[in-house]
Amino acid sequence: MRRIAVLAALGVASALGAAPPSGTNSSTAEAAVAAAYCSAEVDAPSGIARLREEPTETVTPADADPSYYAVDLVATKNVPGTARAHGLGHVEFAPSPFGVALSTDGSYVYDMRLQLQRISRPSTGALVAWVTTPQVDQIRRIGAFDENLATSGSVSWNKYLVVVTLEDKDDPDATTWSGPIVLRGMSRSGAMHTMAGHGPFQQELCAKYGYR
Repeated sequence: MRRIAVLAALGVASALGAAPPSGTNSSTAEAAVAAAYCSAEVDAPSGIARLREEPTETVTPADADPSYYAVDLVATKNVPGTARAHGLGHVEFAPSPFGVALSTDGSYVYDMRLQLQRISRPSTGALVAWVTTPQVDQIRRIGAFDENLATSGSVSWNKYLVVVTLEDKDDPDATTWSGPIVLRGMSRSGAMHTMAGHGPFQQELCAKYGYR
């Protein structure tokens, strides 16, 4: 195996124009090859890439396309003046010194930033964001939207719905919404409900998952 490695290295050095003279022993040949690899002045012939190149950029999850994890918020058109409203929820893994943040039950914890557009702040009441399970059996309050129509919070469910409602007032202690739903969206993982609402599965409507 060592001889094969040396011969392969000699072939690379030869292609680079740095082949050692005849009679050079293996150690000297390996040193020549190493020098060729380490040299920044070696110009590779046409068609052969240079050995010394700038390091390639590593794509981290934070640099990945956020649209894959984003939650599209669609207007329900049930509230006057909000027919053209839409929003987007940016979802990413919550920071952790251990690499991945987990909840007490072992689920991933995600940070979510919500931004609304084409909608005016109500003159009375407050726009509030919530997350709930597809079965709507658990509900958690994200928070009221600020003057920039943005809010943020966290979620630790694999599949969930995002609901934006118009509440009479901003109540941080509220456990569920009471006002009309202005926008709603579904996590990307929720799309894996497959054929629910179609064919033999019509008893499980798609509207349950945030779609009509």
